[in-house]
Amino acid sequence: MIVIEYKIKAKQHQYLAIDEAILTGQFVRNKALRYWLDNKEVNKYDLNKYCRVIAKKYGFANELNSTARQSSAERAWSAISRFFDNCKKQIKGKKGFPKFKKHSRSVEYKQSGWKLDETTKKHITFTDKKGISRLKLVGSRDIYFYQPEEIKRVRLIRRADGYYCQFCISIEVKENVEPTGKAIGLDVGLKYFYADSTGHTEANPRFYRQGEKRLNKLNRRKSRKFRKGQKQSKNYHKARNRYARLHLRISRKREEHAKRLARTVCTSNDCIVYEDLQVKNLVRNSRLSKSISDAGWTQFRRWVEYFGWKMGKITIAVPPQYTSQDCPACGKRVKKSLSTRTHVCSCGYTEDRDVAASLNILKKGLCTVGHTGIYGSPADGFPSAGNCRYATGDLPSWSVGVNLLANGESVNVESPTKMKDETIVESII
Repeated sequence: MIVIEYKIKAKQHQYLAIDEAILTGQFVRNKALRYWLDNKEVNKYDLNKYCRVIAKKYGFANELNSTARQSSAERAWSAISRFFDNCKKQIKGKKGFPKFKKHSRSVEYKQSGWKLDETTKKHITFTDKKGISRLKLVGSRDIYFYQPEEIKRVRLIRRADGYYCQFCISIEVKENVEPTGKAIGLDVGLKYFYADSTGHTEANPRFYRQGEKRLNKLNRRKSRKFRKGQKQSKNYHKARNRYARLHLRISRKREEHAKRLARTVCTSNDCIVYEDLQVKNLVRNSRLSKSISDAGWTQFRRWVEYFGWKMGKITIAVPPQYTSQDCPACGKRVKKSLSTRTHVCSCGYTEDRDVAASLNILKKGLCTVGHTGIYGSPADGFPSAGNCRYATGDLPSWSVGVNLLANGESVNVESPTKMKDETIVESII
């Protein structure tokens, strides 16, 4: 599936109508969640039926297209099903019990409630009673390259820098890439973004740290304009928007950086091995939490798994225990503090700490059953399959044939990629 995104140009009353549609979708989602809490044995189809009751009871909900109401109810069911899945997996700590939404930023239509303008090919008209009507689509991508039945969802999204329209298109996105016969281990960190088993290190860009001074300045300006217990001025809203736009720019930089590196790694290697890090636990360290969050390790892993599936590559998540302590040459455990950046073993092996960890990660991945015979053998210095106990990491939804449109979660947009005479944006849900 791909997502083509346009920026929207409209009049002020149309932007207000989009905001009203987003609030209505949020209301339907919260009412569906309340219905699930108050009743027993409620499933996804019961929530869709309950949308009719909401439409009859509330006039403003009836103004929203019926498929948009169903999509909002599906978002509630997505949160419910995720909670049950976490309970079945016996995840430690909080299981993510569904909560009521307070600040939604998007509303989603299915295959009705909207119509493309076949004359200009740059406009979309929403036909429900919210008053959104005709919107101009700003962008160079040709949505008419695809058949209308391939467009499964249309989303209206509000961000700090404006409003956007996304088209979710169901097509095949897999690529045929020539095999390289290479395997690589990746060790993510803070000194380097990652170090691989070939000795290459990728610099950590630290996007948040770069913009932190400017962020603090804009935050102080915003705070000086805030009036407690009073209606906020237009200048306050302008200052808040500047602050939010800079945050959005930093997050986009981080996302693009992760996509670029993930695509490069998956293109150059047939097997990618990385650590199954529990980032939620790592950010509990008050001295490193900001730097860990700024690095974006989870984003990078998600895109490596996506491109690995797309290109037919093998991605393996291995346990992170002792990867930085064990010697990749002799296997001896050499304990060291976080400040010690060089691995020095009594066997004479000396290497950068992160590079040595990436070699251990690669060995753990190659000793997984089913991959040892392809990429390594005990004769080459790799441990046998029986010496490796497990390799962890949940399969992403796209790798097991799960319908990508089954839930109503937000879409993460990939960098534009040229394809024939139009530009597409791929995404993972």
